[in-house]
Amino acid sequence: MIPKLNILGRMIQSGVVAVVRADSSEQALLIAEACRKGGVNAIEITFTIPGASKVIEDLTKAYKGDEMIVGAGTVLDPETARIAILAGAQYIVSPSLNLETVKLCNRYQIPIMAGAMTIDGVVAAMESGADIVKIFPGEAFGPSFIKAIKGPLPQAPLMPTGGVSLDNVDEWIKAGCVAVGVGSNLTGGAKTGNYQLITDTAKKFVEKVKEARGL
Repeated sequence: MIPKLNILGRMIQSGVVAVVRADSSEQALLIAEACRKGGVNAIEITFTIPGASKVIEDLTKAYKGDEMIVGAGTVLDPETARIAILAGAQYIVSPSLNLETVKLCNRYQIPIMAGAMTIDGVVAAMESGADIVKIFPGEAFGPSFIKAIKGPLPQAPLMPTGGVSLDNVDEWIKAGCVAVGVGSNLTGGAKTGNYQLITDTAKKFVEKVKEARGL
């Protein structure tokens, strides 16, 4: 198993987490591969996908740890988190804060990103032991919310999901996010079977994050 700090470091270095929602496990696998080809190797397989745990298992078997970091998203409880971890998930993402889920992930040294959308929620997530706080839904506030949180909480490790696009990803990063989660604005090509579009879009996201970081 790849050490927790290594996984977190690589996710932050990449700066982009692909949030994969799909109609089938086959489609999810194609989306994940298209993202990887574009340089986005942190893949979040949401548990809204039919057979999500099998998708995670297939991806972790197909790709080495340095090729793809596979996590589980839309994890609402510790039972689902444990299923995902046993399937090979290297990190867990939740839209909300569930203390038992955080405790379980810390027990097994699996990175956990817990959701929040208020400053109280951010503090609670940090105090619970969450490694990164997922600002969700990001479109409810925009990048200015990150600046507001970073005022009293400059140490907060924040990752927005929802509302992140090629037009504003630089704003999120410059506001102080350690990474961004991107769903349909990255993976939308799957609806028409245009996986090359996903790869091309992934490349643009990676480049824009680098530019925003001054790299």
